[in-house]
Amino acid sequence: MTLVCVPIMVDDPEAALADARVAKDAGADLVELRIDSYFPGSEGDSEDRLRVETLRSLIADCPLPVILTCRSAEEGGDYDGDEVDRVSLLEKLCVNVEHPPAYLDFELSAYQRSANIRQKINLCVDHPKQQRDVRTRLILSMHDFDQRPSDLMRRLADAWAEPAASVVKFAYRCRSIRDNLEIFEILRDAPKPTIGLGMGEFGLMSRVLAPKFGGFLTFASLRDSAATAPGQPTISDLLGMYRIRSIGKDTRVYGVIGWPVTQSMSPLIHNAGFEARGWDGVYLPMPVPDSDEAFKATLDVLADARRLLFAGASVTIPHKERVFQSFPSLITEMSNQVEDVGAGNTLQLEPIGEDLPAVVLVTNTDSEAVRQLLAELNEDPPRCRVAVLGAGGVAKAVAYAGYVLGAQVTVFGRNTERAAKFVRELQTLDGPWDSPAHPIFGDRIELGSPSILAERRHHVYINCTPVGMTGGPDPEGLSIPVHDLADNLPSETVFFDAVYNPIETPMLKAAREHGFRTIDGVEMFVRQASAQFELWTGEQAPVQLFDRLVRERLGGA
Repeated sequence: MTLVCVPIMVDDPEAALADARVAKDAGADLVELRIDSYFPGSEGDSEDRLRVETLRSLIADCPLPVILTCRSAEEGGDYDGDEVDRVSLLEKLCVNVEHPPAYLDFELSAYQRSANIRQKINLCVDHPKQQRDVRTRLILSMHDFDQRPSDLMRRLADAWAEPAASVVKFAYRCRSIRDNLEIFEILRDAPKPTIGLGMGEFGLMSRVLAPKFGGFLTFASLRDSAATAPGQPTISDLLGMYRIRSIGKDTRVYGVIGWPVTQSMSPLIHNAGFEARGWDGVYLPMPVPDSDEAFKATLDVLADARRLLFAGASVTIPHKERVFQSFPSLITEMSNQVEDVGAGNTLQLEPIGEDLPAVVLVTNTDSEAVRQLLAELNEDPPRCRVAVLGAGGVAKAVAYAGYVLGAQVTVFGRNTERAAKFVRELQTLDGPWDSPAHPIFGDRIELGSPSILAERRHHVYINCTPVGMTGGPDPEGLSIPVHDLADNLPSETVFFDAVYNPIETPMLKAAREHGFRTIDGVEMFVRQASAQFELWTGEQAPVQLFDRLVRERLGGA
């Protein structure tokens, strides 16, 4: 079983002990006491003795097994004093004490640097050649906060071959999702207990999926502000949202592919849905930078990683159109909506054999979600006029949904050239067999201008731009000039925002102030996510659970 460890920086021993108790209550298996900031260097005999006694008491009183670490500055810690002093401190905390730490974490580079240091560290830990009864075990570790070390495999071989090392740890900054896959291969083939972690936002996968590949332990902070390495999740997220205790080698992996994805609500709801339906899956944020090369390379390696069991993904900004462009090189099959819209938001993978590539299917649940919401307005679709603001993947899905219902669609794009291209593409489509209007888009979609937006009444106004979005380019902006339009519109006019964070965007707030009907982005988000969930699992999505979780999270924020 992969253990969960909470690292605690020891600046105030009393506060550190209180945090250790909180960690136990939160479900941690052990704590790491980082004493390098408490003991940054030699400060005189009397001060040293007091600190040693304080640390001995802290270790003895700790409610969980302790990993003791005094991390050197050269590997990301705060200790920049003399090495002899550091080793002497560790010896006083591990040898001939009633309550020694369970593990001592010491850097491989420092361990190999001097025979004298190596000999003293070996006296502190359980060693096969040692006759004394020593209960502390050694973790030999290596860290690189910039990149994967070029000599990683040589250093790992040295650490594994060291008889004193009970556990080997390596951690380096991941530069892409793909870097996690090498970490998993190393963990799977490691000859002794090993900790392998990717740092930074690209490395979250390695921390959550450690149980799937036999990692000895993974780290989680008590709170965001207490993380001791970049990309470290909180213990509440690790045990709660990601349900790490339920992850095994057969767990399917899903995720949201986009840039950025750190604030996505998708991991929250899909992981809760898997738990509610008893589905053996875990859903992760998968950041992929905004480039064709990054998207293609990431999807290629994920689909090819057999033991990962990558089974599906949501695709969000800026990659929805790249999904369509990846057919047939990466995408094997696509739905009619994707082919017509030129954008997709859902991947489903179906492995067909050990030596054969997975079938990768893509569909667009955005379009179906909007179609449902528009159909529920009880408007007369062939006579309904819909104004769509935007010309990206979401706008295309929204316009297509209006077309399927037979509405008259007008597209207003800030990038006129892109919007005109978008309209021309949709005008050439054959209509679906069940369309209530005539079979060609033709005159049922047009490119709008500011004058048309101001002068023509529409029954439904839909914002598909990031204006008004938290963290977006214009979070306080008004995506649709509601105040300017209000005097010429009847009260039954509908304003619909595809942005779901915040729940009430400036545009929706303005529409409600004028008494218009509104549809918020949470409704669309939950509908499209529910359709994804049902494609992946074959189970009915817990729609009310999804809606409640998103509104609680965003309302609390």
